[in-house]
Amino acid sequence: MTLPDGVFTEESATPVVRSVALSHLSIELGHLYMDDFEAGPAHLLDQFRRVAPWATAARDIAAAELPTGSTPRVSTCFLIDDYFTRFSTPDKVVAMLSATAAEAGLEIDYIARESGCALADGVELARVVENHLVSEPPEGADGSRPPVSVTGWLTNGQRSPGQSGSAMAAPRQWQPPRQSAVQNHSIFLDIELWNEKAGTRLWSCPFLAAVWQLQRLGLIRHLGEPVAQPEPMPLDELPADWDQLPPVIQLNPGAAPFRAYRTFSVLGARFLPIEVAVRTILGQVAVTAAVDEQIRGRAKGERIILPDEFVDRIRYAFM
Repeated sequence: MTLPDGVFTEESATPVVRSVALSHLSIELGHLYMDDFEAGPAHLLDQFRRVAPWATAARDIAAAELPTGSTPRVSTCFLIDDYFTRFSTPDKVVAMLSATAAEAGLEIDYIARESGCALADGVELARVVENHLVSEPPEGADGSRPPVSVTGWLTNGQRSPGQSGSAMAAPRQWQPPRQSAVQNHSIFLDIELWNEKAGTRLWSCPFLAAVWQLQRLGLIRHLGEPVAQPEPMPLDELPADWDQLPPVIQLNPGAAPFRAYRTFSVLGARFLPIEVAVRTILGQVAVTAAVDEQIRGRAKGERIILPDEFVDRIRYAFM
């Protein structure tokens, strides 16, 4: 993983990187999509009840990993899909989520909109991350495959060569795909980051989830400033229009910071392939040295040693 200067900032300027408040751990209590909402409160309550023991375990592990005498700062968050589908209204959805989580013994500190991973505060976050993908051509690449910036597809290795050729040419011998940095056997992935129709780009779920993880780890800046700072919003002030809801809202006034040194996500098993793709994408994102050094320095000041690779600061439980 390379950490070049200038990533997540404008190339024409070198602004001062502003720090963000950090918890020790950010626990993601789940995602909400239209099918989950349509399944009703009983379905969501069942999910939260299965999530609760994992959230408790994550808190305990975070406390055990801190120096003796330290009190863990832990916040919780929940992501709502308003990007691929719009359903109900935020005042109803957020109120239902908060009440159902409380019934299961959980408190949601922060609610985030998935569309806020594409565009937030006038900044195209997904474009920012896209511009700093540093995929390396696999060994033996002949340049026949266009770069990810053209295709919208990212891979972790070398695809099987195409079978097409001239009519008179001998058939090309099949070769298997091969993973870069392979260990014994390849696990090859080819991930769609976006598609475009009539000039409109639709970002993929894995790519937006990659942006989401970078946000939770406090690794995104624009002109040196953090984007989508959580905005306090009591339940009785929630709007009835998704576009009027800030990208990230803070429901719990006393919550620990939204961003954290480490993240932990409790998700259904259906999200496993998406998160495999997320980790592959993040493995090819260059994080600005100034931002990462700032976070690592603050962690060291708390006697916390973070993994060099920021992907290793992300943990999961799949139910």
